[in-house]
Amino acid sequence: MEKTGCLIIGGGPAGYTSAIYTSRAGLTPVLYEGMEPGGQLTTTTIVENYPGFAAGVDANELMASMRSQAERFGADIRHGIVTAVDLSSRPFKVTVDDSHEIEAEALIIATGATARYLGLPSEQKFRGMGVSACATCDGFFYRKKDVAVVGGGDSACEEATYLAGMCKKVYMIVRRDVFRASKAMQDRVFSTPNIEVLWNCNTQEVLGDDSGVTGVRLQNNKDGRVFDIKVDGFFLGIGHHPNSELFSKWIKTDDKGYIITEEGTSATNVEGVFAAGDVQDPRYRQAITAAASGCRAALDVEKFLLAHRG
Repeated sequence: MEKTGCLIIGGGPAGYTSAIYTSRAGLTPVLYEGMEPGGQLTTTTIVENYPGFAAGVDANELMASMRSQAERFGADIRHGIVTAVDLSSRPFKVTVDDSHEIEAEALIIATGATARYLGLPSEQKFRGMGVSACATCDGFFYRKKDVAVVGGGDSACEEATYLAGMCKKVYMIVRRDVFRASKAMQDRVFSTPNIEVLWNCNTQEVLGDDSGVTGVRLQNNKDGRVFDIKVDGFFLGIGHHPNSELFSKWIKTDDKGYIITEEGTSATNVEGVFAAGDVQDPRYRQAITAAASGCRAALDVEKFLLAHRG
C-alpha cells in the first residue's frame, strides 16, 4: 500500500493552494483532482475579480497556473477519483478509482460544492455563455442589461438584489406564489424597483444563439400559459450541494452537508483531517476565499505533522 504524509482531495483553488504550501514546506503532498480538475471555477470564462489580473484572466488558465505552480514545488498531482475512505484511525486509508489504496498521515478535504441546476439541456448548452450559478463572479458582464434569476429562497433573493445594483432589469422566476426566503431578504427584493417577480412560473427552456443567452421560455403553472422573456443572462439561485457525502460517516457537517471546522482553523472533528474551500464554506464561495482557506489548511497540516512526528 502506498503511503504519504499529506493527501489532498480536490483540485480547485483550495486544493491547488494547499498543494503549493505543503510542497514548499517539504511535505511532498499527493493530490487527486477528482471529477472536475480546476473545480467549479472552470465552468465560467473570464475571472475579473481575482487579485493581480488587471484585465481579468481566463478561468482555465488561472487553474492551470495554480496547478503548475504546485507541481513546480514538488506536489504529486494525479488524475483520479477518491471512491472510499476510512477515517477511523491514523494513518487514514483512502481508495482511488476503486482500486488504488493509499495511507495518509494527514488529509485535506477540498472537494468543493456543486451548484444546483434545473437539469435542462438548454441550460447546460449555455453554461458559460449566459448561464451562471454565481452572480458575484459573472454579474459584471451584464451591467445595464436584463437578466433572470431562478429561485425563491435566500440565495435567489441575494443574487437578485446584488444583480439589481448593476443590471437594468432583474426578473425573479419563482415556481410558487410566495418566497421561501427570510422576511428580511423578501423586503430587500420588494424594495428594489428594478426587480420584477414572476410568480408561479417554471423554466421550460433557456433560449439563445451562437452569441449566448437571449431569453427564457416560461410556463405559468396555474393557467398553463407559455411565454418568453428577453434576457442576456440566466442565473441559478437554487443553492449549492457540498461534496461531503464520502466523509460524512466520520466528519461532522451542518444540516446542509457543509463540513464544520473549528473556529479560526481548518481542523475538523477528526484529528489530522482538515477541510478547505467551498466544502466548508456556505457563505462566500469565491475562488480567492477558497485559495485562502487552502493556505490555512496547509499551514495547519504542517503544524500538525511537525507536532506528531516530533
